[in-house]
Amino acid sequence: MEAVAPIVNFTSLQKRYGDGPLVLDGINLQVQRGDFITFIGPSGCGKSTVLKLVSGLSPWTVGELSVAGVKPRQARDRQAFIFQDATLLPWLTAQHNVELPLRLRGVPAAERVAKARQMLELVGLGAASGYYPRQLSGGMKMRVSIARALTLAPQLLLLDEPFGALDEMTRNRLNEELLALRAKAPFTAMFVTHSVAEAVFLSNRIVVMAANPGRLHAEVAVDFPYPRAPELRERPEFQAKVNEVSHLLHQVEPVPA
Repeated sequence: MEAVAPIVNFTSLQKRYGDGPLVLDGINLQVQRGDFITFIGPSGCGKSTVLKLVSGLSPWTVGELSVAGVKPRQARDRQAFIFQDATLLPWLTAQHNVELPLRLRGVPAAERVAKARQMLELVGLGAASGYYPRQLSGGMKMRVSIARALTLAPQLLLLDEPFGALDEMTRNRLNEELLALRAKAPFTAMFVTHSVAEAVFLSNRIVVMAANPGRLHAEVAVDFPYPRAPELRERPEFQAKVNEVSHLLHQVEPVPA
């Protein structure tokens, strides 16, 4: 049986900005289709840079990187990026913000209206479609951002600390909703967070990164089956996995001056 090619493949990758120091060094990593892989590590270790390289927003310096078998820029129509800020246009309603990627692709009006409504219903915001961003809570804005990303049915979803600015209760609820959305509209995910518990709840693989330069320190498999109920967070095996990842993080934390 022929092996399935990874959707993202890093080979001996290095990244530096101009003549500056290495930001990433020796990145060798394969992201398999269907993975939910989370990157965690100290500030400045290059977690967000990894996503920018995959998205084609930034070039690498040495090595190879492919997305769905082609260069990242050639795979932009197969992926979507969700940032920590919801990046909604304040003069557009939730409906029109979600329609925007389809409008930019020239999708006919009736089709994009229907698709945006479907995605807003999927994230539980059908009744808020006419609201402007200023009328939405932080969690609602992030749901709109997720709905907008899903309109294009991406194979790969890149998420750069999307819930980092939210309170813990809202974050937990959105974690659960994100996995529920993934069950309905499957995608491979590359996720960045500073929260160990969030990483364990969402992921099947966690990559712990070290800094100066950014590099892969360790990988942890998370074998809790999907779907994952909120009660998982209360189980001793969940806390044991949190402790395992936390221990690895302590190994790469910078020593205070």
